[in-house]
This record gives sequence, structure tokens and C-alpha cells, in this order.
Amino acid sequence: MSKPLVTILGKAVRKAAQMRGGGSALPGLFVERIDPSFIKRTLSSLPHGVVVISGTNGKTTTTKMVVELLESQGLKVFTNRTGSNFTRGVAAALLGEINIKGHLDADIAVLELDEAHATNFVRVIPPKYSLLLNVMRDQLDRFGEIDHTTRLLRIVAEATTNSVVLNRDDARVASIADFITDAKISYFGLDQSLYSMFPEDDGLHGSNVKLASKIKADVVLVKISNQNATFNIDGQNIETILKLTGIYNVYNVAAALALVRQIVPDSLNQAALLKALSNVTPAFGRGETLIVDGKPLELVLVKNPSGFRLGLKSFKPNGFATMIAINDNYADGRDMSWLWDVDFDSLKDTGVVQLSGIRAFDMALRLQYDEVPIKNVVQPRLSKALKSFLKASTNQPKRIYCTYTAMLSLRKELSKMTNVEVIK
Repeated sequence: MSKPLVTILGKAVRKAAQMRGGGSALPGLFVERIDPSFIKRTLSSLPHGVVVISGTNGKTTTTKMVVELLESQGLKVFTNRTGSNFTRGVAAALLGEINIKGHLDADIAVLELDEAHATNFVRVIPPKYSLLLNVMRDQLDRFGEIDHTTRLLRIVAEATTNSVVLNRDDARVASIADFITDAKISYFGLDQSLYSMFPEDDGLHGSNVKLASKIKADVVLVKISNQNATFNIDGQNIETILKLTGIYNVYNVAAALALVRQIVPDSLNQAALLKALSNVTPAFGRGETLIVDGKPLELVLVKNPSGFRLGLKSFKPNGFATMIAINDNYADGRDMSWLWDVDFDSLKDTGVVQLSGIRAFDMALRLQYDEVPIKNVVQPRLSKALKSFLKASTNQPKRIYCTYTAMLSLRKELSKMTNVEVIK
């Protein structure tokens, strides 16, 4: 089948899916079936190649950061901006960007990829650069134990041709360096004084201190103070103001900076880089703030124990009305037992206004054990629960902790009330 015909058919399916409110991956799945070489052919001509960003937590916001930082350096960047991080999501995103002849007007592709699907992608298209963020217990019903997830990321690193950026503070990610033979290796990390702020499933980085102290990182997060962050880059401390919220987002700034420095090492405009960095906002659902009825409403994605713990630590509950929405659809992970690994004591004083989602009653039971009061009747239906939540907290800032598919549903409901990007 000719390239123009594949493009026309793919774009037609994409348009039809959008009109019917379908998912972002459907057109990609279609074009993969009729032309398995579509992604490889479209991306192979990019002058700066392909960047793969993977890991358990932080992929979407880090990818957004990298894109905006590279754009500040004058590069045209293609990315799978909706956060659909399977290969079919990349194909769907390409359909929205290529012209009728199948040409992509970009210098580089920066792709967020799910750990498992990244391995399939890199076997077909070896990335020039890869950034591996972390390995945490996440959706084990899909990926198996965390050592298996480490092996998946190792495949990505081994396929990378130019440069691999690793997290020196995650022992599993740092160990991947032992298997890299050709690509350059660089690191990002934390100053040891910040370790206690970033809990891991394996125990607050404590077992990694000696290992990390022996590894020199290209970019180190040294200090966080309100909206200010200080990074050590090549031995020099640089302070910048950030619009990003959440301590984990600030941590991933170090990762983004380390990666960008590898991609444009000789022509880096640091002034433009820092200006762009100060204007980066969270990706949708990752600490993003909407305005509903004149009051801020924050959406915080939660999908594993470490991420939920960091969310609760980053966003103080005082003065906010809180809602929690937990689904167990495939994209969320079916096994919700990880909720029992999260400490909800920080919500004791303020309580939770509303619980919703498929597993709302499981969440209610978990909160009961931590003696966290629930103010409204548990309502599994997200649309009804959102209305109840907004009505009960009219004059307050609001925050919703939600799993992935719950976030998508809530965004659709919120789009009827305020300006919000809806994934299609």
C-alpha cells in the first residue's frame, strides 16, 4: 500500500475516532495493522533521531519538560503528547502531525514509552538517546516483579546508540550501566540531604547512599524551597524558579536537564534553557491546576505506592477539599492491593470529602483503617461523585487524587465546566 494511501486512511480513522470520542490509540492500531513499517519509515529520517523516555514514574511530565527545553534550543520536536505510551499511541500521534505525503516536519522525536512496549519499539527503531527514570512497584499484574521491569529498561539502554541517561539514586537503574557497551553513560541525581524527601519501595534510598555517592552525576538536584530549586551542573549551582508543583516533578527536572545536555552539548543556550524551564507546567493530571467556579482544582495522578506517597507529601491537605477516585481498568493495573502500602495519616485532620471509581469501596476500607473520615457517601459513578464533590466544597480549593482512567473520565466531565484538554 502506498504511503499517501496509508496516510489518508489513517487520518480518516483518526478523525472518525475523535468525532465519536474514541481513544487516542485506535488510529495507531489501525495504521500498524495495514502498514507495520509506518513508524520506522516516518521517524527514520529525523536528523537528531529518536529519544526514548521510560521508567515507572514521571514519564509524562519529564517528556513534556524535555520537549519544551529542546524547543528553547531551536529544535522542532515531535512527541506523543497525549501520554498514550504504547507504540500504537506513537503511531496515532504521528498521524496527527504528518502531511498527506507522510512527511514529518521535525528535527527530533521525544517519546514517552511504557516499559514493556519500549522493548518492542527499540528493536525496530534504535533510539539515539534514552532516559531511564526509575523502577518501582507498579502494575505488577502486567509487568511482573520489579527485577523484570529492570530487565525491560536494560533492553532499551542496550539498544541506544549515542547516550543513555540513568538515575544514579535508583540502584536498579544505575546497575544498567554494567550492560551498556557502546553508548555514552551519564547520570542525574539528588543531593544526599534530600533523600528523606523521596521514599522508595525499597526504603527511602537508604541502601543506595554508598552506591550513589561514588557516581558522579551530570545534574544534581541540590535544594528545593517553595517554588525555587537549585541544581548543580558541572560543579556550578544554578537556581531557578519553577511553576512545577510536586517534589517528584522537581526531581525529574534534573533528569530532563541531564538528557538535554547530551542532545545539544556543543550549542546549548543556557539562558534560553533556564527561561524555558521556569515556564514549564505539569503535564495533564500530574499536579495540573484547573479553575472551576473561580477556585483552583488540582488533578494528581496516582498509580503505585511510591507515587501516592509522594503526592500526599508534596500536596499538603490543609485548606483543600480532597477527593480520591480509584479505578482498576487495564490501564490502571488490576491489582489494587498496593493501596495498603500507602500511609494516609496526613489526611486524618482534614478528611476526604468524596470517594469514587470502580474501587471506591476498597479505598473507603483502606481509609477506615487509618481513621481518615469520609464526609460524603461513597459514590462509584465518577460523574455523580464529581458533582457531589464540587457542591460540597464550593468555596474551597480542591484536589483530586486519581488513577489513570479515572483521570480521563474526570477530565471529560470537567471539560463541560472549564477550559481543560481532553485526550481523544
